[in-house]
Amino acid sequence: MAAADSSAPPLLAFLPLLLLLAAFSPATATAARSSNSNPKAPFRAVAPLHLQALRQQQRARAGSSAAKHVAAADGARASDGTAAKPFTAHYFPQELDHFTFTPNASMLFYQKYLVNDTFWRRPSGGKGGAAGPMFVYTGNEGDIEWFATNTGFMFDIAPKFGALLVFIEHRFYGESKPFGNDSYKSAETLGYLTSTQALADFAVLIRSLKHNLSAEDAPVVVFGGSYGGMLASWFRLKYPHVAIGALASSAPILQFDYITPWSSFYDAVSQDYKSESLNCFSVIKATWDVLDERGANDKGLLELSKLFRACKTVKYAYSIRNWLWTAFTYTAMVDYPTPANFLENLPAYPVKEMCKIIDGYPANTNILEKAFAAASLYYNYTGNLTCNPIEDEDDPHGLGGWQWQACTEMIMPMTVSNESMFPPSSFSYDERSEECLESWGVRPRPHWVTTEYGGYKIDKVLKRFGSNIIFSNGMRDPWSRGGVLKNISSSIIALVTEKGAHHLDFRSATVGDPDWVIEQRRQEVEIIQGWIDQYHQDMA
Repeated sequence: MAAADSSAPPLLAFLPLLLLLAAFSPATATAARSSNSNPKAPFRAVAPLHLQALRQQQRARAGSSAAKHVAAADGARASDGTAAKPFTAHYFPQELDHFTFTPNASMLFYQKYLVNDTFWRRPSGGKGGAAGPMFVYTGNEGDIEWFATNTGFMFDIAPKFGALLVFIEHRFYGESKPFGNDSYKSAETLGYLTSTQALADFAVLIRSLKHNLSAEDAPVVVFGGSYGGMLASWFRLKYPHVAIGALASSAPILQFDYITPWSSFYDAVSQDYKSESLNCFSVIKATWDVLDERGANDKGLLELSKLFRACKTVKYAYSIRNWLWTAFTYTAMVDYPTPANFLENLPAYPVKEMCKIIDGYPANTNILEKAFAAASLYYNYTGNLTCNPIEDEDDPHGLGGWQWQACTEMIMPMTVSNESMFPPSSFSYDERSEECLESWGVRPRPHWVTTEYGGYKIDKVLKRFGSNIIFSNGMRDPWSRGGVLKNISSSIIALVTEKGAHHLDFRSATVGDPDWVIEQRRQEVEIIQGWIDQYHQDMA
């Protein structure tokens, strides 16, 4: 298929992210109803896990020119400006709607995907001519280049397998916006942003790529972390003829309906801190009431702005609350055993380091000073920031896509229990429905995910028909509570590490990796090798 004219406008007549991924935040829900809340943000969605880093990337890319569109049929042709990266960027002409035959359904947009063929064993005739496998990352709620550069595990194992690496960007994110800058404009455009459309995109692109690389018989294994991990596992279930297996890391596919206790996520975050220090847990738990009291008037907000070194005077106490809430929650998610810069530059075991900061203060120190110092480890570990942009709303389109998904399909009920270190909060399907109707003009389908993909009694269901899925989880990651934590069958395996964090296994191997991480990755490689060996036996 020919590439489109580079001057062609986005399709139609124009009327636009974690484990990933998050439901609406109880923090902002509760705070928004307080006297100093922002009346324009009654129940703002928490950013997906990756949003902060994506915002930083998108700011850095601002002003860069768009690369030339290239179809999957063009195989090896790369876009401009990617020579220094471990992949080349390509653009596939993707249909807007895979499930209807309406006039707009066949209109095209360009879906970005990345390729690394450094170690790929290309197909050749005669004995030993079989192509190496294709390892495909099912993109999340953001820029695919960022996910690729943070999934070093795939690059690490590619030489062993002779694998072709492909990273496919999720529709409506990064550069893969069907309606360009108008993609997030309304429900008329965003209605094409669904997980089922995304899975179909992956299937169509993979099949086209295999055909045009003369690698029809190459086995495909899909990989994904967080929301991408959910997509990887669902892809294996929905498209078993396309992928022979899936590695789903930190994939909370059971975080829907009434399958997982609604308070489990924030209970897990709290347990991470409590396990390091009861005093640390208690200080954070006491912070919220003090913050609300101090921020009850303009004078208090001015004092808080100075204490928290805000770049400008904050208008709402909930902004600081959300700033702290984000730091404590995301640090728990990325509580890696080695230094990392996944979201921010952080030391090894950052939860432990945060608690050391809090515990290092005298007992009579201002509690908000302790909380600020701890949160600064997340936001400013390098010491490069001179002030904190607490209320800056940069890159509003970076989050819009996930806000839509969290108001349509991805309804993950979350509450905060009395035992948590966060303020207690409830959840109501009816309230969510009204909020989404007000924001987008549509009502959620809160039970669609479990209808489309299942979830209830998953052990009994998948044991009867599923196969070749690895669900990997680390119990320091609060999203693990919504994941598959027990083996379902001999080929649907749960690999669980007590000290693991959010898709830690997908990170590049380092000399500082503990033995349990090395062993987890070894098991994953062994299982994937078994899938590929069995595939070739079946094809012989």
